[in-house]
This record gives sequence, C-alpha cells and structure tokens, in this order.
Amino acid sequence: MAQPVVTFIVDRLGDLLIQEAVFLNGVKDKVLQLQTELRRMQSYLQDADRKQEEDVSLRNRISEIREAAYDSEDVIEAYALRSSTRGNLSGVINLIKRYALIIKSLIEIHQVGSHVDDIIARITSLTQSLEIYGIRPERGEASNSVNGRQRALRRSYSHIIEEDIIGVENDVKILESFLVNPNKGYRVVSICGMGGLGKTTLAKKLYHCNDVKNHFESLAWAYISQHCQARDVWEGILFKLISPSKELREEIVNMRDDEVAKMLYQVQVEKRCLVVLDDIWSADTWNNLSPAFPNGRSLSVVGSKMLITTRNKDVALHMDPTCFVHLPSCLNEDDSWELFQKKAFPKTDDPDFKISTEMERLGREMVGRCAGLPLAIIVLGGLLATKPTLYEWDTIRQNINSYLRRAKGLQQLLAVSEVLALSYYELPYQLKPCFLHLAHFPENLEIPTRKLIRIWVAEGIISLVHNEGEGEEALEDVAQRYLTELVERCMIQVVEKSSTGRIRSVQMHNLMRDLCVSKAKQENFLEMISSWNNAYESAGCSSLPTASRATRLTGKVRRVALHLNQDIDRFFPSHLRSHHHLRSLLCFHDEKTARLSEWGSMKSFFNKCRLLRVLNLEGIQCQQGKLPKEIGFLIHLRFLSLRNTKIDELPPSIGNLRCLQTLDLLTGNSTVQIPNVIEKMDKLRHLYLPESCGDSAEKWVLTKLKNLQTLVNFPSEKCDVRDLMNLTSLRKLVIDDPNFGDIFKSLNVTFNQLESLLFVSSEDTSIPHIAAGCPNLYKLKIEGPIMNFPEPHQISSKLAKLKLQGSGLVIDPMTTLEKLPNLRLLDLQLDSFVGKQLVCSNKGFPQLKSLHVCDLTNLEEWKLDKGAMPSLIKLEISNCTKLKMVPEGLRFVNTLQDLEIRSMFGAFKSKLEKGGDDHYKVQHVPTMIAD
Repeated sequence: MAQPVVTFIVDRLGDLLIQEAVFLNGVKDKVLQLQTELRRMQSYLQDADRKQEEDVSLRNRISEIREAAYDSEDVIEAYALRSSTRGNLSGVINLIKRYALIIKSLIEIHQVGSHVDDIIARITSLTQSLEIYGIRPERGEASNSVNGRQRALRRSYSHIIEEDIIGVENDVKILESFLVNPNKGYRVVSICGMGGLGKTTLAKKLYHCNDVKNHFESLAWAYISQHCQARDVWEGILFKLISPSKELREEIVNMRDDEVAKMLYQVQVEKRCLVVLDDIWSADTWNNLSPAFPNGRSLSVVGSKMLITTRNKDVALHMDPTCFVHLPSCLNEDDSWELFQKKAFPKTDDPDFKISTEMERLGREMVGRCAGLPLAIIVLGGLLATKPTLYEWDTIRQNINSYLRRAKGLQQLLAVSEVLALSYYELPYQLKPCFLHLAHFPENLEIPTRKLIRIWVAEGIISLVHNEGEGEEALEDVAQRYLTELVERCMIQVVEKSSTGRIRSVQMHNLMRDLCVSKAKQENFLEMISSWNNAYESAGCSSLPTASRATRLTGKVRRVALHLNQDIDRFFPSHLRSHHHLRSLLCFHDEKTARLSEWGSMKSFFNKCRLLRVLNLEGIQCQQGKLPKEIGFLIHLRFLSLRNTKIDELPPSIGNLRCLQTLDLLTGNSTVQIPNVIEKMDKLRHLYLPESCGDSAEKWVLTKLKNLQTLVNFPSEKCDVRDLMNLTSLRKLVIDDPNFGDIFKSLNVTFNQLESLLFVSSEDTSIPHIAAGCPNLYKLKIEGPIMNFPEPHQISSKLAKLKLQGSGLVIDPMTTLEKLPNLRLLDLQLDSFVGKQLVCSNKGFPQLKSLHVCDLTNLEEWKLDKGAMPSLIKLEISNCTKLKMVPEGLRFVNTLQDLEIRSMFGAFKSKLEKGGDDHYKVQHVPTMIAD
C-alpha cells in the first residue's frame, strides 16, 4: 500500500504549502524538491505494490518507502508547528528574545533542510533499488483513471449477501421442522461449520421465516463476539423479548447482573421464545451466558428454544449434549455457478445478455477453486464484476490457481482467506486506506457511516476530485462514494439505510475483518491496544494463512485503536505518552467501565502528541468535568469527539484548534461552558453543540464558518439568528428559535444546500416559506404549532422524511402529504393533528415505506382507499385511544410487513387477533406486535 501513502503525502505537502505558507518560510524550496522526488517514485509503486506479496525483500523495501514518505510529512508538519508557536509568541516578547527566536529559527531551517536532504537521499536510493526487483515506472495514470470510471459507469453492483440465497432450501426445511415441530423436543438447534459457509445467512433465513415467527411469541437475535460481555448480551435479548417501556428499560439497566439473568430466564419459561446466538466461539463464553437460559426440563411446557451458529461443534454439544447439530454442506457445482452469476453478471436478467463460452469456462474453473464456500464465491464474483475483458479474467484465474492450489481438506479456510485477500489487492489505490481504516473497529460493531466518513476526511485519506464543468466535489461526497464502492465490492455489509437511501451503518464479516486487521498490521497502518488480555492485541488471526499473519513491520506508530473493557487509567494515556508521531486515536470501550480518574492525566498526552489529527474520546468519563487547557497544543487536530464524556467546561485554549473540521460537544450535559472561540475555527464542517453553551452574556459571531455543513443546536441564546444567512454550505440544521421562520418570511433567504432541518418553535411556523427557502430539503422535522398547512406545490417534491409534533392541525394534512412523490417516512406525533378523521385516497403516498401515528388523542376514524400507500412496509399506531379500528383499506396493502399496535385499548387489539372482527384486514401481514 505504498502507492496510496506516497500519493497522500504528495497531496499533503501541497496542502501544507498552501495552508501553512507563512510557517514554511525558508524551507519552501526543500518541500517542493521533496514533493518532486516523491512524485517520481509514484510511477514505480503501482507495479511494486502488485509484486510485493511474492517477495519478502521487496515487501520490506516498500515498507521503507512508506516510512520515508511518512517521515517527510513528520519533518514538515513539526517545523510548521514550531513556527506557528513562535508566531503566536512574537508579539508579546521583548526585542532581545525576539532576536534569539530569529537565530533559533535560522538554526531550525538549517536542521530541517538537512533532514529533508537525508529523506530525499533515502527516497532516491529506494527508487533506484526498485529496479533491481524488476520494477519499472508506469505511465498513463490519467488514462487508467478514465478506464476505471468507465468501468464504474458500465457496471453497477448489488452484492449484499442476504439478497441472493442459493441452495439452502433443504437446510431451511430441516431446521424449521426442529424449531416448530412440538414432536421434536430439542432445546438447542445448532448450525455448525467453518467461517464463510453461510451459517449466519441460514440462521437469518430461519429467523425471518413466517412459520417460525408465527410459532414463537417472541424472538431475539444476539451477535456473540469472541470477547462478549454476558450482561450486554442478556440485556439485548431481554429488550427484544419483552419490548419494555422506557421506565422498565431504565429499571433493567439499573438491576444487578443476577437480577437481569433471572428476569431473562423467567421470560423464557413463561413465553414461547426463540433466541438466536450467532457465532458463539467457546465453551467458556457459554458458561458465562448460561445462567440466563433455562434447561430442557424448564422449557418442556412452553417450548422456548435456542438457535446457535458456531465454528466449533464441541461448543454446541457443551451447551446441550442432546442438541440437534446441523452441518450445512458447501454449495454444489450448479448452485455455486448460479450464485457466482448473480454477483459477476448483474445483467443476467436481460434477455439479450449472453456469457461467452470462454468466459464461462474461466468462470467455472475459478468457482470450482472456491470449493463451494458462499463467501468466497460472492467476493470472487464481486471482484470479477469489475473486470469486463477476457484478458482480465484469465489474469485473475492465474492468481486464483496460485492462491488456491493448497485447497485440500482443512486448508480450505486458508485458501478462502487468499480469495478475500485477492479482492483487497485489486482495490483501486484510493480505496485501500479506506478499507484498512476499518480495522480500527471492534468485531461485530455496527459502524456509523457519518462518523466514519468524517474521520476519513480528517485523516486526509480522501482527496478532492475535480469534475470538469462541475467544480470540486465535496470531500464527504467523495468519501460516501468510496464507502458505497466498498459495499458494492462485498468488502463490507450494509446494516441500515436511511429514508433517503443513504447508508447509515455498515459491518464487516468476521473473515473479511480478519483480512483487514492482518493487512493493516502488515502495512504498519495502525496499532491496536487491547485490555481484553491485558496485553497488546496479536497481529495474527487464527483463520488467516501464515503469509497473512506476518509480524507487523517496524516503523513509527501513527494510528492507534484502543479496545478497552476496564478502567482506562490502566492503559491510557500511559501507553501513548511516547507516541510522538501519532496522527489518530480512536477509543472503543465498555460503557460501564470507561472511566478516567481525572482529565488531568491527559495533559502529558496532549503535550507529547502534537501532530494528532483525529481524537475520539467518546464515552470516556471521569468525575472532574473540565477538559485540560493542554488540548490547545493539538493545533493540527481535525476531528474531536467529546460525546458522552460528561465534560461540562472547555478551556479558552480550545480556540487554538484552527484546523478542526468536526467538533462534537454533545457531552451528555445539557449545559457546557464554552468560551467565545468557535468563530476562530473557520475550517469547521460539522459542529454539534449542547443545548446550552453556558451562562456568559458574551455574544458569539458564527458568520466566518463558511465551510459549516452540520450545525446541531444553533446557540440562539448567544447568536443572532441572522448569522445563519452567511452559512451557505449548511446541509443539516437543528435549531430551537422562534425567530428562525422570520428570516424566510421577511429576508427572502435561500439555503440551497440544506437537506435536513429540525426546527423547534413555540410560535406558528409557515411551512411554505421554509419550503421556498430550502428547495433541496429531504428531511424535515417541526416541533411546534403550524400556522396553515400548505398545498402540495408549496412543499419540495424531494421531501423524503417528515416528522410533525405538536402542530395542532385541524384540517386533515393527508390531502397534501399524499401527493408528495418521494415521501418515504411520515411520523405524526403528539397532537400534530387534532381533528377527528384522516383520509388517504387512491394512489396517494406512492413511495411511503413507513408510517407512524402516535398520540393523536382526538383521532376517531381513519379511511384508507383501495390503492393508497402501495409501497407501505411498516405501520405503527400508538396511543390513539379514540381510534375505533384500523382502516378497511389496509387489507389491500399487500406490501405491509410489520404492524405495531402500542398503548391502545384491549378492545382495539382484540379485533385484530385471530377470530377478531378486524383480523381479515391484517391477516396477510407477516409480523404483528400488539402491546
């Protein structure tokens, strides 16, 4: 991965020359010379990166190249840091000291020049040495880039594993019979096999099977990691089985461990429950979990059962020696080929599409090498989907032969890891650091993409893309494209999407994460510090081949991921005080034990690690709630998250963080004392403020934040709402200010970039004025009274998500809302409508997927014509106590999958049950919850 590193450093040096021009005075020529030498090296590295896996010596040489590139950045950034510090002091010192500083500066310029000369000599020598290994410079990068874009335009990817399930029909029938047939009295049903065999996919198929859902009263799914915490697993399962109220949830959270275990145990004795434990690793893990699960004798009456997936058959037998063990087989040749075609040839449904005889021959040969393992076939198909020519397929076939020639018996897993690794080698250079960055995140974690993208941008691994005729594409948009491409290549899996189709969270398959962690260690991309075993986490993974388990190559540590499950003082920051070259620190921990004795212990870390760009302290707490003033030393910081840290005061020195792009101050306290320094951070792109920014009467001015895209909790007590007029880059705004509507009505303001708006007001709101001022609005939430509900043409046709609360509407809003062509989610809450009748007409709400009707206390009747809401998937009716029945037209909504009835009278719910008067209206709905 030397090529993307060197490319990044070249771009970074260019940025420094622009952004830090004042502080690089005297060394500019050296920086330009260094940049030129790195560019010359770039032409060799694409070939070198491809060949390094075949030659250990070459791999070590590339590691030296990578370190030389990083060292060059260290030297220049460190000089810029010292120079900027001198600049801040120069105005407050006497003449003699100023001359001393000048002399010191000249000495430093000479030293930096010497350092740069040494690095240039290293790079020149390394570049020359590459030719010894047969590495030659490659030309035509622009052409390759164009070809890559053309391939992307020709081919679209849709490789989410669960979408294409092949060859499991018999497995489903067998397992389903053991789960729902009362004559087959197995307490535990297990799916055992090697990683990547599709155990989780099969379990999900069963979990969503209608017969299984109808048989059990409650179902719960739990992912079991190698280092799972029993209490977290118990709570997660319990919440799913009983769907507790907010009060009961808080009560459970405050219970002792033994009380939670007893409660979960009792639920399974009293109700027919199915609990799925996915990917349980060891007998010891089960021993920790078992107190909350009844034995077979206790379950004999109600019939609760467990479905588990594991790589170890002995674990299943340890849980219950009489359990049913199912060993799914690998796919046969026909099923393997069918699955492969769905991934490699997305256009197979096109009647004019044909696979050439030679391409089919090559494809079948490669599929055969995958030995019927679904994950390997899917990833291979995703890789070949990007290779349109026979030549490329034949090249991949030759690599497959070398990677899979040892695929015999138990060696199959090792071979599959090489297939996964091949998909990494074939990534475009700009995607490799994005993929390796995912190694920071713990196993089975759902990774929030918004945060991930902002960290990528802050680290500088996303470069600006200039589209001819359209100007520069926003960095966040480039990062979103990269993330989508990783999904489409089956490198990561989508967990959740928003109403607008944006990917909200992703997850990595365990095998793919093993590959990611191994490569990140091998490339010296990051270091993981774990307290699970009171030691540094091993670089190797048991499921990876020896070559991939190579010890991390030596070099300075620039990224650290902390995985902690105990008091943080034991590992942090003492382990990090010597990490002077650190650029990024991400903390992951057990929320119940994420404690620092005092924030003062961070002082030495802030003082030493002054090149830091990303600092995620989310969830770390201590009794003392003031952030140390030494945070001001981190002048290169781009990303700072203090979310849920309970910090209640920031020092004035935080104003030194002029490079910040993301600042998250949602510390969990409603009030945080924030000094009037935010306006100095003119590079801010995403700002999350607490509900109150302190009791100071001093006014803030935010008009300089021209790059701001996200502003949560606009500080109306400190700012003039008219300041928003200058924030022309805003995409998301959360504001509680009754005067906000005035800037639309009286000043004719337009926010062309605004996509999401949450507006809280105690005064009447005019939606037409807001809609006119926000022509590209996708998400809108209004809390407070609405003056007059608009006509359809007065609302943006792009609106996909609408939430109303406390609107006090007397006239039925459905007549307007049903005509919005792209509305996908509608949430009517807390007297947003105070009339008695809602009417939805034929062909209304063409795209609506989710409807939530809550706390409409006057609603008595809801009419739904046949043909209305043809795309509805989820419906929730909650606390509408005067509503007599669900609408007749609901029986025609064949797309409806989930119906939730909450806090309604028993008579209303009983009508919907089997045998009830209204059951015929909902009998087609697969899942119905009534509580």
